[in-house]
Amino acid sequence: MSNTFKTFDNNDIFYRTWNFQKDKKTIVLIHRGHEHSQRLENFALDKKFENFNIFSYDLRGHGYTKAESSPNFMDYVRDLNEFITFIKKEYEILEEEIFIVANSIGGVIVTGWVHDYAPKIAGMALLAPAFSIKLYVPFAKEFISLLTKFNKNAKVPSYVKSKVLTHDIEEQKKYDLDKLITKDIGASLLVDFLEHGKRISNDSGAIEIPTLVFSARKDYVVKNTPQKEFYLNLESELKEFIELKDCYHGIMFEKNREEVYEKISEFIDKSFSREKETITIKPEKFSKKEYDIILLKMISLKEKISFSIQRTLLNKIGNLSAGMAIGLEEGFDSGSSLDYVYKNEPSGKSIIGKSLDKYYLNEIGWVGIRDRKRNFLEIIREKIETYPNKDIKILDIAGGVGNYIFDLKKEFPEISFIINEFKKSNIEKGEKVIAENSWDNIKFTNFDCFDIETYKKINFEPDIVIISGIFELFSDNKMLNSALKGIDNILKKDGCIIYTGQPWHPQLNKIAFVLNNHREGKWIMRRRSQKELDNIFRYNGFEKNKMLIDNFGIFTVSLAEKGKK
Repeated sequence: MSNTFKTFDNNDIFYRTWNFQKDKKTIVLIHRGHEHSQRLENFALDKKFENFNIFSYDLRGHGYTKAESSPNFMDYVRDLNEFITFIKKEYEILEEEIFIVANSIGGVIVTGWVHDYAPKIAGMALLAPAFSIKLYVPFAKEFISLLTKFNKNAKVPSYVKSKVLTHDIEEQKKYDLDKLITKDIGASLLVDFLEHGKRISNDSGAIEIPTLVFSARKDYVVKNTPQKEFYLNLESELKEFIELKDCYHGIMFEKNREEVYEKISEFIDKSFSREKETITIKPEKFSKKEYDIILLKMISLKEKISFSIQRTLLNKIGNLSAGMAIGLEEGFDSGSSLDYVYKNEPSGKSIIGKSLDKYYLNEIGWVGIRDRKRNFLEIIREKIETYPNKDIKILDIAGGVGNYIFDLKKEFPEISFIINEFKKSNIEKGEKVIAENSWDNIKFTNFDCFDIETYKKINFEPDIVIISGIFELFSDNKMLNSALKGIDNILKKDGCIIYTGQPWHPQLNKIAFVLNNHREGKWIMRRRSQKELDNIFRYNGFEKNKMLIDNFGIFTVSLAEKGKK
């Protein structure tokens, strides 16, 4: 059976089902680049999997999906998230009873989704995951990247022929005669795929679900070493790496595919047989180690020299940039600093200062912060619109100068707001804005958001609680747990929490060794995987049911409700 589902940007995505019956466990198949879901039918109809519901879909730009290819890798991750959400609702499938099998680029999409969204699926099997593609022309990646600067819609023709995908002559013929096979890939997408492949393979310590990895020794399409690095860093208790000695890249179409099917079947049985995971608030090992390395200054000599030079230059000429000047004075993590970043209007002393400020505001972390704000406003607006009237109460537990809330107050003047903030200078700035706008039903409070008693003192019963940008600044999960217990004591029965996360950041070391925080010390962060963060909420009875993330994979915004899955 085939049909379509609506994805996050309202595009229709074509999908197929095989063997569907209620109450069976489910396998989702993700095809490799250039191909489509119909080519996976041999797997779907194999007797080893006849007791499973089988689903697959055509990636955008592939097969019968009419939506064009996207230049952003994360759009493919979002499509997968929407597909899983769709089949859970439409076919009444439990997330815990889903196992995913993915080939090549499909494997990168799946691992990106598992890393960034932290789903509760049973496990995944990755067949020759394309974390790094073999580009045989010297400096090919650099040339393709340069090409995208001049032509964002440029296409790169595929060099992959059927004879390097499989030894099976019949399968080679099928591939060559298949008119739905796409012969090229967007240059921008290829560059973005390579960046995210590197991000995910280097950061697989954040992944704990059962994982089976197949690596083809005679793979002429993708590199094997990143697959091994991905596997070695996995924190999964149940994991297996199988190297196929005489296999090409198209593992699902090779002569020995029945052996591969058997291995997948056995691993699926193991994955579904595991005991249910106990929810705790313990920090994850990889994250704690990363944090300790920064605390103990155990970084490379090259990094130490580079950061020392950057810090010296920041202190010498940083004040020429308006944004850097605010960061140096009040802390780069302060409400005032973030407020300036949100405005995104370069300013400074002279042309040099303005140029420095533009460079500063375009740092990847700040671009991600602005994306985080847009995602936050999208989620909270969507939630506000679900209320029949706007008699709503909203609490921000650490609102800085009130940036997010002021945007909402302008749009929804009838809503009551309380902005709690620890730093009095931020409160003074925010109260001036309130006075200038003559707003009613909005005020600041000055309490410690991590003190469970704070929430009784606030004397407010909110419908929506906002936790934005504050949990990322503190490494102790017990502090977060205390805040959530306090919130739970005052949140309305059908209320929700909107919270931000930072499951990955490419500049943690630079931030720690170059920038100062609002407490006049180093700005050192312990990033939490999305799973660790979500587990702290789940431990307190809150289940995430929506999440947005930027195109870099840095910042997330999630909505959780009490006991709702």
